[in-house]
Amino acid sequence: MPRPRIPRCIRFKPNVYYFKPRGIPLRLLKEVELTVDELEALRLADYQKLHQIKAAKSMKISQSTFQRILTLARKKVSNALVTGKAIKIHGGKFRLMKRICLILLAIFLFLPSQALAQEEILEGKVVNILEEKQQEGQSYQKIEILVTKGSLKDEKIVVESGYLPTVSQPDYKVNDWVLINYTQDAEGNELFYITDFIRRDSLLLLFFLFVITVTFIGQWRGISSLFGLLISFLVIFKFILPQINAAWDPILTAIIGSLAIIPLTFYLSHGFNQKTTIAIGGTLIALIITGFLAKFFVELARLSGYASEEAAFLQVAKQGNFNIKGLLLAGIIIGALGVLDDITVSQAAIVQQLKETNPKISPQDLFARAMKVGHDHIASMVNTLVLVYTGAALPLLLLFINNPLPFGQVINNEIIAEEIIRTLVASIGLISAVPITSLLASKFLKQK
Repeated sequence: MPRPRIPRCIRFKPNVYYFKPRGIPLRLLKEVELTVDELEALRLADYQKLHQIKAAKSMKISQSTFQRILTLARKKVSNALVTGKAIKIHGGKFRLMKRICLILLAIFLFLPSQALAQEEILEGKVVNILEEKQQEGQSYQKIEILVTKGSLKDEKIVVESGYLPTVSQPDYKVNDWVLINYTQDAEGNELFYITDFIRRDSLLLLFFLFVITVTFIGQWRGISSLFGLLISFLVIFKFILPQINAAWDPILTAIIGSLAIIPLTFYLSHGFNQKTTIAIGGTLIALIITGFLAKFFVELARLSGYASEEAAFLQVAKQGNFNIKGLLLAGIIIGALGVLDDITVSQAAIVQQLKETNPKISPQDLFARAMKVGHDHIASMVNTLVLVYTGAALPLLLLFINNPLPFGQVINNEIIAEEIIRTLVASIGLISAVPITSLLASKFLKQK
């Protein structure tokens, strides 16, 4: 009978449990499972540079056992790096040192809540550039910042920027407003790192410019449309996103949310009248067509929904509780909803104007005349949609300009195929809204 393995003692518990190669869908990756005690061996030997004797003593195991664990851990990590596999930190027979557990318990019981924070985001203003030079091909700066928000408010701190290699290192100037990550190391030394610029003021300025433009040109109808926009955001952030986050079916959630958004926003933006009611009917029918097309072609093209990094990380974070493919379909439905408003209301308004100009016109002639205008609407809309989706995916498309693979293989990539299906399905749904709304309006729109 083999001797039972004694649990290894660790003094570190990881807060990140998954690593994967960037740009490769999670479903296509093989995993290397690194146990927690193997990670502890790597931490002691390679990160803290402890001698094997001290490291083995720290884990309360023999030197030979520690060497075996360390060798296996290094082999797993090198295997993942060389062959492009994901690393999952999971399992192993270990125990967290009781002394550490008691210390942590004492901290949580007796220290104030402010002392528990491992890191804090400060806000500040650059007041002086103390040093500036080129270092290893990128800009290095030593910056003096006046903290304006956070626990260090009204204090001046010095932050180094550019000492780590990054893809794009910004140059900071005096009077720039920035976000600073503030934390402390094991010895209590303060560590600062500029994470981003503060953009709230520019966003608020643009928002107020948008509100003024809508109000000034749209007048009361513009103001009511802003209330409709607010309702859309409320439905999305208070219903659709929370329910999807609670593992509801994304497609059903998007449909229910759309059924709430459509009538409320349409009537607020365009008034309670026949034109708006007919536009709502045309929008619902076109949205159903879009949903069916999206589901059919997503299944036909075997899209998984894992083309984006966000989807893969979301699935890992939620332990498989998300229907990623359903999330893709829900995104197509919600995305099409916004453009359908413009098309259906415009087409219903065209029919209404034609009817008022010639009250005796037959429904057949009314439909034919509305479709003549609708053809121009479709022609301009197709080009607009393609350009909108191309603009959104421009960085992605640039990656494939000099790709040595044939065009047929490039578009076969799931991340490209997903955008193509999203664009074409939405376009077909929007185009179909023109004859549908024109037909409903010519049949049911009555003269005032």
